[in-house]
Amino acid sequence: AALARGGDVRAAAESVEAALAAEAEETRARQLRLIDTALQHRLLIPDPEGAGDLILRTADLEAGGRASFDMLLTLQDTWYKRGLDEGLNLDLAIAIVVARRALARAAGPDERGAAGNNLGNALATLGGRDAGTERLEQAVAAYRLALNEQTRDRVPLDWAATQNNLGTALRALGERQAGTARLEEAVAAYRAALEERTPERVPLDWAMTQMNLGNALAILGERQSGTARFEEAVAAYRAALEEYRHDRVPLNWARAQMNLGNALQRLGAREAGTARLEKAVAAYRAALEEWTRDRAPLDWAMTQSNLGVALATLGGREACTERLLEAVKAHRAALEELTRERMPLQWGMTQGNLANLEIAFFDRTGLAGHLEAAQAHLDAARAVFVQAGAGQYLHMAAEQQSQIDRRRPAAG
Repeated sequence: AALARGGDVRAAAESVEAALAAEAEETRARQLRLIDTALQHRLLIPDPEGAGDLILRTADLEAGGRASFDMLLTLQDTWYKRGLDEGLNLDLAIAIVVARRALARAAGPDERGAAGNNLGNALATLGGRDAGTERLEQAVAAYRLALNEQTRDRVPLDWAATQNNLGTALRALGERQAGTARLEEAVAAYRAALEERTPERVPLDWAMTQMNLGNALAILGERQSGTARFEEAVAAYRAALEEYRHDRVPLNWARAQMNLGNALQRLGAREAGTARLEKAVAAYRAALEEWTRDRAPLDWAMTQSNLGVALATLGGREACTERLLEAVKAHRAALEELTRERMPLQWGMTQGNLANLEIAFFDRTGLAGHLEAAQAHLDAARAVFVQAGAGQYLHMAAEQQSQIDRRRPAAG
């Protein structure tokens, strides 16, 4: 007003506009503080839908109107990675909400494809932690939507990446459902991805998809008679090892070695002789070169447990007890990390494996102490299975109990 009275109208207008800008900025800052407070309450409820909407309101305010699509993808990725890396299910649920909002705002096939793929990733990750299959089914639908946008002829590598992700969601569904239909779909999705993910173009992505293909084939092999699927799984894992070299990606090499060992061990269990089982043992021992206890304690423990199973199967086909003793050693090593408090079901399964070994020792020696040791291991395993309501494992424990009971008369 003073400037205007003095005749400097331009300066007066600029002064008022500056005041308006300051007022708007103060209002925006106050709104951001209020939204942040509301967000903290939504996180405490917890209310992922409400939290997701508040996160988008923040993004729009910070953008001065409407957040860009790239900004929404960055936000979604932040919540997704935290949920993935830190095991935070609420963060994954919020990532799903933000991905759905991004999909609703997407313009054009590239944006819709990216949002659909991101939505599928968040749903598949959280669905993998759920007991049911609803989120996994939603993940499959999201990936299929993305594939309608990310067509092979237009963006072949994006299409292949989404096919790989679709395969993983289908495999997770197939593991939880009877039959093999979803697993067969998973195999088809991985094979489709490999048409574009070639070793010449994207060698490490090709190797990863070969690993995923091997995993799906191995699960199929468990549900089908014969050895054909396991043979295919072995071929896929060996293909992956062409790029997952020890000197280049040692931890991926170790995982491929363990998966190869698993497939060889299952092949060996269905075949006469010991050649496949010996190769399985060699693959597990190779994995343990990188998966040491100090570097990857849980991977080390699971590999020790799998090694124990392969050695026990070998020991059952040999007259001496050397392999059986090695199997006991491997399982006891695994229990150093697979504790009852930390991983109760794995601990219980390992106790069951030790029970089987004690039964095998009893059959060789006739010493009653082995049968009592088997009973102690089985009782420990069964207590965990009852607490967890693990019906499948309780059925296996009942079969082991029958084996012990049948041998009691011979033990005196």
